This record gives sequence, C-alpha cells and structure tokens, in this order.
Amino acid sequence: MTRGKAAIPLDLPRPPGLSSRGGASKQDRIADALREAILQGRLAAGGALPSTRTLAERWRVARGTVEVAFERLVAEGYLSRMRGSGTRVSAVVPEAYLMAPAADADSEAAVAIAPASADPSRLRRSPDAARDASPTGTRIGQPFVARLADPSLLPAATWKRHLAQALAGLKPAELGAAVPGGDARLRARIAAWLGEYRGIACRAEDVLVTAGIRHSLDLVMRAIEVRGRRVAIEDPGYPMTERLAALNGAAVAQVPVDPQGLVVERLAALPGIVAACVTPAHQSPLGVTMSVSRRLALLDWARREQAWIVEDDYDGEFSYQAAPLPALKALDRHDRAIYCGSFNKTLFAGLRLGYVVAPAALRAPLEALLAALGRPVGVIEQRALAGLIGSGDFARHLRASRQAYQQRRDAVLERLAAGAAGRYAISGEQAGFHFMLWLDPGSDETAFVAAAAAAGIALQPLGMFCREARLPPAVLVGYTALTLAQARHAGRALAKVLAGFAEMNA
Repeated sequence: MTRGKAAIPLDLPRPPGLSSRGGASKQDRIADALREAILQGRLAAGGALPSTRTLAERWRVARGTVEVAFERLVAEGYLSRMRGSGTRVSAVVPEAYLMAPAADADSEAAVAIAPASADPSRLRRSPDAARDASPTGTRIGQPFVARLADPSLLPAATWKRHLAQALAGLKPAELGAAVPGGDARLRARIAAWLGEYRGIACRAEDVLVTAGIRHSLDLVMRAIEVRGRRVAIEDPGYPMTERLAALNGAAVAQVPVDPQGLVVERLAALPGIVAACVTPAHQSPLGVTMSVSRRLALLDWARREQAWIVEDDYDGEFSYQAAPLPALKALDRHDRAIYCGSFNKTLFAGLRLGYVVAPAALRAPLEALLAALGRPVGVIEQRALAGLIGSGDFARHLRASRQAYQQRRDAVLERLAAGAAGRYAISGEQAGFHFMLWLDPGSDETAFVAAAAAAGIALQPLGMFCREARLPPAVLVGYTALTLAQARHAGRALAKVLAGFAEMNA
C-alpha cells in the first residue's frame, strides 16, 4: 500500500444478508454496506480497501461478486481505483453530515424554516407558459434532437388497458373531486418507486403531482419566494430554469460546472443565494454526473446558508454503464433538497406528468399553490399511471427502454468512429438521452450546425446553453427519438458532415 495513506482494516464486518435467499443480490448488499460505512465515516476518505480477493475469501462470496460491488461504487463516486494503488475511498464526507441525524419531516426544526409564502394570500398568478429551449419543429425520428423519448416503446395496448382499468375503477365522486396534491394512489406509488429505485425515503404526502418539470420548477420558485432574491443556476445549464427564475422575479447567478458537476466552492462565494438549481444525475447539457463529494458539499452549503437545493433529476433513470446513482435527495439529512421528477421521458412527452418531493416546510405552500392554480393533470391519467407502476409494467418498460436507447447510442457512436475517427471527442455518453460531441478547437459551432442542417440533421450548439462559461465548441447529439435503423443512418450522415467540415476547415 502507498505510504501516507490510511489502510482500512482487513476485518471489515461481513455485510448482513449475504447468506439469505431472495431480496437484494449479494453485490447489492455489499455495495449498500460499504456505501453506508463511507457515509457514516467508518471508512474515511483516502483509506485503502483490502483487495477483492481478500474480501471475497473473508466474506465467503465469489470474487466477481465483490468486484461488481466495487465497480458500482466507483461509478457512483464513492471509491476510486488506480493501477498500483489499489482501491481507495474517494468520497469526502463533511463532518456536519456525519453528525447530523436523519431529517424528521414532522420536527419543529422543519416547521421553523417555513418561508413567508406559507400564507396563501401572498400567492401570485402564474406567468404564461415559457418557450421550450429545443429547436422549433423537432419531432420523433428527426436526428439528432435531444430530450425526446420514443413513445412507441410503451406498448399502446398496455397503456390502454391501464386507462380502461382506471376509468372503470374510479367512482363518480373521485372523478369530480379536485385533490390539489394529486391522486393519493399515484402519490403512494411514486413514493414507493422513489424509495426503491432512487434511494429517497419519502411518504405519499410528500409527493405532489404536477404537469412536468417546468410546472414543478415554476411552483417551487413561487413557494420559496424568489422575487427580488438570488437563484443560482448551472452554467452551462437548462435555459428554461433561468427563464422561469427570471419570470418569477429572481436575480440569476451563474455557477460554473466542471467534470464533477456544479462547482460548490464558487457557489459558496456568492452572497444571498436562496436556492441552487442543479441536474446532478446527468448534467444538462454537459452530461457529467455530480460526484458524491460534491453532492455532500452542496448539501452542507444548503444547511449552513439555510438555502434550498432544487434537484431536477434530469435523465436520472437512464444509466447505461452502471446502476443509476441514487438521487442527491437520498443524502439529504436536513430536508433542504426539493426533488423534481417527470414521466415525460420515461413514458412519453405528451403525458405531461411530473412530481415534486416537497420538504416538510414547503408542503403547505406548494399545496396552496396547486389549489389556487387548479389541477393540471386528469385523474384518469393519474390513476392509470398508478396502475402501470403498481403492476410492474412501468419497471419492465424502463428496462426495455434502457436497452433500446443504449443500442441506438451505440449505433451512432459506431458510425461516427467508422466514418470520422480523429475528428471529434465524446463525453456524457454514459447516461441520458444525448451525448456531447466536441469539435476541433477553433471550430465554428454555428457553421457546423448549419452544415448539419443542410444534411437534414438538427443539432443544438453548446453555446446556446452558456451564459458566462467559455467552453470549446461542441454540439448535443440526441439519439432516443430515433429507431435503430434511423440511428445507424443518421450516424453515418453525421460522420460525413464531420469529415467534410474538418477538411473544409483544415
């Protein structure tokens, strides 16, 4: 082992449940036990772990099982591996996090931080719907639009069946009732889903149903009363977040993003920030995943400043190289993170159904806003979605979608490599609906986008997402709205544009 680094004792306790049958897999149990040990400070940052062979022998499991658990924790940012140095703990856990009890949604502390907006009389009218940041005229099958799911992946018969069952099961009183927070059955299903798949411990009453991410962000901006105050957003970032903050009267502060996500040190240097809006799972647009150390530092900042974190779980369900990293909200012990999710990508854009997991202090003002502004989502669709999730059809659909999207991504990457090797670089391909294609330094983004458009290809330049950030030229390449055959054809066409553009500018 490298000198000067703490070695973790070889007598690491055997993770519980390794001998039991059923439930979580052995690699899941090992990963969960090591992750919890890191978060509790029992495995310190920089400490070197025993080898997978040693742990496998000690725990009486296959070495490959330990290897899978290690690789998962490396992908999540808890561990790092370097040739000659072994495996080490890489996550830095703030001392305040180690000392903090789990947040109690009903505690006096949670109620004490409620904003002035808890008074429903102070609610304001909603601004008109903001423009989408996507190019005009985008459609399914158009290469390479980002953010669009393929609705054909959800069998029409499956969705029709759940719609019919929902309509048959709803009572007349339920069809006429307007529950501001959404259908109770759907809220319970979402809460259970988030606990199992995103690591968020929440209850049905914490979940509020919305008409999608933009609706959620607008409601949150109102609930925390951003008017006349400063809201931090990622730069580059999702343009609609900035627009919604501005429409709600906030002063927007730009915070740079690096390969570990939002640079928390830069955020902490900004005075008077009431909220920071982030996309930790697959940063929009760069596609980086926020490291665990950054997530913990961001949560520690929110605790110190009594500020809010608005987590847009952009692309959180679509990870192709490892199990998705649990949501930032899953690490939140002080109830400062507001989690926003949507089914517009996991199902189809026309559904317009999302949700907010509200901290205890914001639940009442958010419910008041929903009551004042009306119910945005029909109860039949809500009940049908509850049935889709509860039946297991939603989980099966997600697995099939991940596989289909990964195949389409791979098809595009293979055609690019075959037809334009050395003309570009790729990042952010490990998850999500798009990856970044980096052009040669000095290239003109606008000219390249125009050349692609002439070939029938729709690309978004990175520059349209930047405000103060100055980054090398790049474009977003979305692949999920294409069939596999379309992805292959479009990949060849893009490679041809790349090669021709490089020759023209040589």
